[in-house]
Amino acid sequence: MQNSEIIEIYYRNHQEELLTFVSSRLDNRELAEDIVQDVFVKLLCTPQPIMECTLAALAITIARNLINDYYRRRNCRILYTQQLNPNPITGERESESVLSIREITEFLERGLARVAEPCRDIYRLHIYEGMKVSDIAHHLNTDYKSTEYRLGIARKEVRKYLRRIS
Repeated sequence: MQNSEIIEIYYRNHQEELLTFVSSRLDNRELAEDIVQDVFVKLLCTPQPIMECTLAALAITIARNLINDYYRRRNCRILYTQQLNPNPITGERESESVLSIREITEFLERGLARVAEPCRDIYRLHIYEGMKVSDIAHHLNTDYKSTEYRLGIARKEVRKYLRRIS
């Protein structure tokens, strides 16, 4: 017997079984029907000879792989849409979140006003410029340890200030 005849007999006898298998994993009957149809199309397009004894396992494997592909594509689609629109709040709320960033920056600056000028400069370079202690020390031509110490002082003062206002 040829592949198409074997697949046709299997389709008539086991199509509903395969549909039940796929439906139980998808909770969507129409999508399950599409996947079952794709299973049989893939089977019909297989150039290798198919044996009756292995056809059931092959059909289930193809169905399982198609289900996995569906969930993989769906998860990618969800992640992609979340990246496109990370903030579901729109309109005025977005401007409020920008305002809160400004407020946070103002709080940091008020906290920094309580710190000596050298410590303040080091803290700003670290926070706003993203520089490491070694880069700041090199940039300001100062000792690494003294830069680290001054950054620590500035951090403590800003933390104290932020704790008081919260």
